[in-house]
Amino acid sequence: MSIPATHPFDFDPTYGMHLAQLQAIEPPEAPPGFDDFWQRRYKLAIAVDPQPRLRHSRLRHDDWHVFDISYVSTGSFQINGWLLVPSHGQVRRGLVVGHGYGGRDQPEFDLPVEQTAVLFPCSRGLSLSASPQIPSDASGHVLYGIESRDTYIIGGCVEDIWLAVSALQTLYPWLAGHIGYSGISFGGGLGALAIPFDARIKRGHLVVPTFGNRQLWLTLPTVGSAQSVQAYQKQHGSVLETLRFFDAAIAASRIAVPMLVAPALFDPAVAPPCQFSVANPLRKFNETFILDAGHFDYAGSEEQNARLRDKVGRFFKVL
Repeated sequence: MSIPATHPFDFDPTYGMHLAQLQAIEPPEAPPGFDDFWQRRYKLAIAVDPQPRLRHSRLRHDDWHVFDISYVSTGSFQINGWLLVPSHGQVRRGLVVGHGYGGRDQPEFDLPVEQTAVLFPCSRGLSLSASPQIPSDASGHVLYGIESRDTYIIGGCVEDIWLAVSALQTLYPWLAGHIGYSGISFGGGLGALAIPFDARIKRGHLVVPTFGNRQLWLTLPTVGSAQSVQAYQKQHGSVLETLRFFDAAIAASRIAVPMLVAPALFDPAVAPPCQFSVANPLRKFNETFILDAGHFDYAGSEEQNARLRDKVGRFFKVL
């Protein structure tokens, strides 16, 4: 293992926990009405016509036809991003790819997938989907609407994923039953919330997912989005009543489709105990790939990421 031994942080990004301890963490108990809350939101979301629109992008790549895409999400919010379509062969699968809290400035051209239409939406308020009303920085975005579970921005971002699936099925109706989701960090947490309530998503890949075990998430030192929520709580009082309904660990315990999850043992931005809170409740037929570190450069990272990339290619090949 190559868990970093030195770092610039004034706290321990392993939080003093070893693998066995991390794997023993259980998700918190769901608040009353958790499933109804998400099922109701999903029902309203899939009633929206996404009206996807495509135009040729200025970006070019030998392996892909690159399109700029926009579609309508809940609240008539326009989501923008990119769609990659294979230059050769047929489109037999679909994949929605979420991004981290740093946003996204272009699609990933090196994903190890074939015969797959890949949609890269930018979550509402971020990157191409920026809005004057919503802070575009992670520390502000994660607080937007946090006063109520009905207005919290994270709910809208989950709905953006569901409407991304709707957009893919509108463009390629034959992809029904062959659509997956992949997300990292912020996108990983959103995926854990989105997948269990959308039966159209048949496989999921989450890397260093956030938003797990919110009660613990609020207490651990971090340089990530939780830091601003912790500061907000000190000033305004507890936000746990809202956050319990956006707990990726609770949602993950409801996931019934194959998953490939990659939590890290060391991570200054998303505390490993919270990541493992998402990975642990997944059903035993799923695979957990342990990273030595997340959100941090470390020796051996290239080798680990190459091994994970191979697994991702095999994982989505059977969609």
